[in-house]
Amino acid sequence: MKQLLFEDDPQFWFETLRVFGHATYGGSDFGEVVATAARIKAGDYDSWHDEWLATAERLAAEAANAHPVSARDAHLRASTYYRTAEFFLHEHPADPRVAYAYDRSVECFHRAIEGFEGIEPVEIPYEGHVLRGYFYRAPGEGPQPLVVMHSGFDGAAEEMHFFGAMAGQERGYHVLAFDGPGQPSAIHRDGLVFRPDWEHVVGPVLDHALADPGVDLAKVALLGVSLGGELAPRAAAFEPRLAAVVAVDGVFDAAAAIVPFLPWDRAEIERRANAPQDEELDAILAAGRAASPTLRWATGHGRYVMGAATDREFLAKYLAYHLDGGVAELISCPALICEATDDLFFNGDADTPPEPRRLYDRLTGPKTLLSFTTEEGADAHCHIGAQRLAFARIYDWLDDTL
Repeated sequence: MKQLLFEDDPQFWFETLRVFGHATYGGSDFGEVVATAARIKAGDYDSWHDEWLATAERLAAEAANAHPVSARDAHLRASTYYRTAEFFLHEHPADPRVAYAYDRSVECFHRAIEGFEGIEPVEIPYEGHVLRGYFYRAPGEGPQPLVVMHSGFDGAAEEMHFFGAMAGQERGYHVLAFDGPGQPSAIHRDGLVFRPDWEHVVGPVLDHALADPGVDLAKVALLGVSLGGELAPRAAAFEPRLAAVVAVDGVFDAAAAIVPFLPWDRAEIERRANAPQDEELDAILAAGRAASPTLRWATGHGRYVMGAATDREFLAKYLAYHLDGGVAELISCPALICEATDDLFFNGDADTPPEPRRLYDRLTGPKTLLSFTTEEGADAHCHIGAQRLAFARIYDWLDDTL
């Protein structure tokens, strides 16, 4: 998709398009996004924070005096804008602006869902902690199918409201959206960092969800967004209670987003990343951060969510997120692998196919590949500009499969 704003900063444009996309389910408004983005200086994380925060604060103040439906809508948009405000600040997680904007985002979301039917916050027991999320109860009587869903490297359970939760509820699905380790509520509240063996996250979530008598135990699907397109298939490889898995979008090896910035093959990168020291790699990562807005953000955020002290340590940890070694072949339930034809992170190159294709080709069970294109306005990573279209096709596939 053509960059309409921040022409020299693909990362700022992608995150702006992401906010635009949430308008589909009430999470933003076009004019608010344009007006806010117009005040932001490209590449300036402080400017990004200040302008999104100003928009969020204005809306939250307006919601305080609004009538119920208007207050619900304003709180929902304010929640998005607060979350967007602190998005680029995670390289310095102790910055008080991070906690303030994150807490206000969650608070506004909770205020918003009070105005919707059948949505409630949940806490799921997990290794001496809780995983926080939201249960969307489908209308009607009797057992209903369930979609358990989560985001990826940087998305929140609250954002899943727009990335499939509302779409599922209105189609007669129960939906459980949650944050796992490394994701916002787990890292902000409890310091829980990402772990690659995601089946040990999904297992307790399913234990909790399947205890609900309203869930049809034979019709349970797992959906992951972005890095969740690797995490969810990883869990599905070891979780027999799933009747389907959806990867939005498919990821076979998450390191594919970073390997192109480095002058070695994957094996050499892994050796160097795990060495006691490697000044050449450190220097290349530092230069890459200076040259690439995407690498700058990914390493700063990645150190926080992976529990790494340096860029090289982050890289070493991130290399563990893949489905090689026979893991992909263990997935036996039907799998829907989505792909974006102009993905900012996982589109491959002349020597490597796009990540969704790599994952699809390794699957040995029932599988479907679903492509989203430029002509549809859906070619961006996770189809952030075309969420109605994307989830219409995804839920139609789930209807047919379950």
